[in-house]
Amino acid sequence: MRKSTRLAASAAAGLLALSSLTACANDAASSTADTGSGGGGGKGEHVKIMVGGLDKVIYLPAMLTQRLGYFTSEGLNVELLSEPAGVQAETALVSGQVQGAVGFYDHTLDLQVKGKSVESVVQFSQAPGEVEVVSNKAAGTITSPKDFKGKKLGITGLGSSTDFLTKYLAVKNGVSVSEFTPVAVGAGPTFISALQQGAIDGGMTTDPTVATILDKKAGKILLDMRTPEGSQQALGGPYPSSSLYMQTDWVNSHKETVQKLVNALVRTLKWMSTHSASEIAAKMPADYSQGNKTLYAEAIKSTLPMFTKDGVMPADGPQTVEKVLKAFNPNIKNANVDLDKTYTTEFVEKATG
Repeated sequence: MRKSTRLAASAAAGLLALSSLTACANDAASSTADTGSGGGGGKGEHVKIMVGGLDKVIYLPAMLTQRLGYFTSEGLNVELLSEPAGVQAETALVSGQVQGAVGFYDHTLDLQVKGKSVESVVQFSQAPGEVEVVSNKAAGTITSPKDFKGKKLGITGLGSSTDFLTKYLAVKNGVSVSEFTPVAVGAGPTFISALQQGAIDGGMTTDPTVATILDKKAGKILLDMRTPEGSQQALGGPYPSSSLYMQTDWVNSHKETVQKLVNALVRTLKWMSTHSASEIAAKMPADYSQGNKTLYAEAIKSTLPMFTKDGVMPADGPQTVEKVLKAFNPNIKNANVDLDKTYTTEFVEKATG
């Protein structure tokens, strides 16, 4: 069974590069990001995967699979590349630079209405993992998305999933998308700097950026969508977000390779479900903690509830994503989206069987 929902591609005007703690990962944008096992220079079938921010906790399963050696054990030589935002990972996939992209599932829906056939082959999550934060200065005037009117709100990039979710929260709460200003500020240091300097009043980001903001006392949480409960409250249902998605034609012509990728990633999701945040953090590249291992482990712990244990698309997840996109995206609002073509459970069913 295939199901559909895809979100994002389009203008990436002026993304302020540098994703969260990704100085090191972004430098690896044209080389393998592995420092342990199964990197781009090893033996096995070579597959390139672009990640919308390798050090973001929401995309952690990609690097963790590499570090655990699970790609290698499947006979794959996986090269993980990094871009600051999911929309850039999507662009790399559609242009043929890479065979897979780790980003939000909602990109598949947006691409479908643009004539591109892309599908999620393994679903990492059942919630966005995103947090809407507000600056200390603006905390008194922004107490809910109803107060977004006239405000400058940070997103990773124009056309990104943070852009789409911010627009949905605004529209859902009676604020038109033309009544606030989205500002592309990336994640990590660039997001935090924009928040502290008043370039944005608030914004949407993920861990470890969220943990750093709270540690620095640079802002406060307005909405927390790192858990299924938080997703239900903010979006009205489960919101499948981080995933491995690929072009449908490539999937159909490389099923054996896709199965190996999914086997490795599902194995990682199961491993994550039986290990602590500290144990997970210990497996990741040292640079990701930015010198504060305790804070990094806390960031992982806060985000862990979003992850699936088996890579299966959550029930009603695609419908929630479609509802969110139709609320503000005119291209999708007036289109008939075939949700069954936006994801496949063919490979996860074999991996978990």
